[in-house]
Amino acid sequence: MLRRSLEPRLKELARQFPAILLLGPRQCGKTTLVRHFVAAKYFDLERPSDSQVFATDVEYALQRLQGPLILDEAQALPELFPVLRSIIDDARRKSGQYYLLGSVSPVLMKSISESLAGRIGILELTPFLYEEVAGRHGASIETLWLRGGYPDAFLATSMKSWRDWHESYIRTFIERDIARHQLSLSASDIRRLLTMLAHQHGGLLNHSDLGRSLGCNYHTVQSAFDLFVGYFIVRRLEPYHANLGKRLVKAPKVYLRDSGLLHHLLGIATPEGLLTSPARGNSFEGFMIQQIAAVEEIHHPGSRFYFFRTHAGAEIDLIVDRGTERVGIEFKAGAAVEPRDSMSLRRGIDDGVIHRGVIAYQGSRRFEAREGVSVIPAEVVLQAPLD
Repeated sequence: MLRRSLEPRLKELARQFPAILLLGPRQCGKTTLVRHFVAAKYFDLERPSDSQVFATDVEYALQRLQGPLILDEAQALPELFPVLRSIIDDARRKSGQYYLLGSVSPVLMKSISESLAGRIGILELTPFLYEEVAGRHGASIETLWLRGGYPDAFLATSMKSWRDWHESYIRTFIERDIARHQLSLSASDIRRLLTMLAHQHGGLLNHSDLGRSLGCNYHTVQSAFDLFVGYFIVRRLEPYHANLGKRLVKAPKVYLRDSGLLHHLLGIATPEGLLTSPARGNSFEGFMIQQIAAVEEIHHPGSRFYFFRTHAGAEIDLIVDRGTERVGIEFKAGAAVEPRDSMSLRRGIDDGVIHRGVIAYQGSRRFEAREGVSVIPAEVVLQAPLD
């Protein structure tokens, strides 16, 4: 098994809380990680033979089953949470007894906020990070960027199997996960919307424009988009608002969280295709944002992520807000950096938007572009927190 960067943090919370919630998209390795980490009885609550154990009397089943327990796809059994609260309160000194796995954060978070607040540690597992695969079988940043981080896709033996896996993943997501929410959109419309978002990757989100293109209303698109976010398929990056006396862009930006899924929807299947694609720059930006956000949340829990843009054209691709410090990051898919590339970061420092800046690029040298702005190779940025 490939060692996951989240494991030390998982062990830390398991010593602190009676229950742990591990969120993340389907097929990212949640079950593998937890079953490797702890010897426990495992139940998949979307499997009828497992869910029937709890179907008639959740409280009786939990009392009879001695922990630790792994309860996969926990959102499938919402009546579990209030009962679990009572059982945890009867034995608060026992930590690491219940591991809840889920892929629908809004449903789970609502249940937890109502029942398990203060009793559960919450973590998010992403598909593979570069620091997890660097050097494995000669894996490079370009390989992870092209293929994406889902384990089965990243480890695929051929490009055909890589494409087959992504196509199967999208169809399952649409026909099983999205279909249960009864949106007034057909499966083909959902696929079109995902593809449209792939073409908007790195751009400003406008539900009304998407609705007009699909022939539906704003609210329908918003509902679908919220589900994409909840299933960890899409990232909504909010703008950073500072009182600068300037007109700031207020619409969020949209990114597909996994670069391999993005490339499949865009029809990019080879390194050569990615090199020549007009989407290369935005793809690299989204890939780096996803990787940095995941690493940051492990090393600096509570960090928030934004972008910054004024109507006059000043822009910072990513702001990592740690509360005590804001780091601005610009992304360059090329191997060279020009003097003008650091201008927005320097202006952001002067205006108090950020405290320091980083340009992450595909080159190999590390140097200072100007005061407060460092130029750092992308692979270095991805293997260490921004300290």
